[in-house]
Amino acid sequence: MTYKRKYTPNNIHNYPPEIQEEYFKTHPRIDTSIRSKSVIFTKLLALILFIGVIYLCAKLAGISNFKEGFLFGFVFMVWLGIFDTFFVDWVLFANLPIFRLEGTEHMDKAYHQKWFHLKGALFPGLIFAVLAGLIIGALFLR
Repeated sequence: MTYKRKYTPNNIHNYPPEIQEEYFKTHPRIDTSIRSKSVIFTKLLALILFIGVIYLCAKLAGISNFKEGFLFGFVFMVWLGIFDTFFVDWVLFANLPIFRLEGTEHMDKAYHQKWFHLKGALFPGLIFAVLAGLIIGALFLR
């Protein structure tokens, strides 16, 4: 089976540190810290996109006040985080070759790090869920 790599170094900040270190042994190092412009831009863009989609879903669901908007947005983001962690990260990311970065294909154990992904879902994941909930709730203030 042939495939094209889906992930590039632009997304390497989402990979466990061991995979990043192995990748950077043979590729140019880029800033993967939480304060780097590319990481901040990526996270902010994703948050804006999710808030827009969740807000539309909340409108369709008949949400009409801050409390309902906050709860809808928060629960939606938490559910998204659960799906991302337990299915996308633990099942797909860990097992599909398309997610392997060049030069790290042999690192099965590193790709199967459940705790790394769970930590990301808890922090900053829950912070993003609260933030999204607050923004969506605020959009329903009258």
